[in-house]
Amino acid sequence: MTNREIDPSVQAELTRLRESIDNIDAAVVYMLAERFKATQQVGRLKADHALPPADPAREARQIARLRQLAENAKLDPAFAEKLLNFIIAEVIRHHETIARS
Repeated sequence: MTNREIDPSVQAELTRLRESIDNIDAAVVYMLAERFKATQQVGRLKADHALPPADPAREARQIARLRQLAENAKLDPAFAEKLLNFIIAEVIRHHETIARS
């Protein structure tokens, strides 16, 4: 079935939903950019005071917190944890780079 064969009302609803998804994706990207701006500042502060790039105790608390938020939002907590672990790994990589410079 091609787009020309789809009922126009179905196509309109599909388009509306996809536009909403696109807006959400844009918001996620901008929120991540803001998050990384803040974590870059943390990285500089850690480097200036010879603190380690990683903070396993905080990371564990954040993962537990995010899992609870995910459950409350009806999002798979395992998915939320994987996402946060990916973000944390990138933050630590940035902090290590800052510490070396």
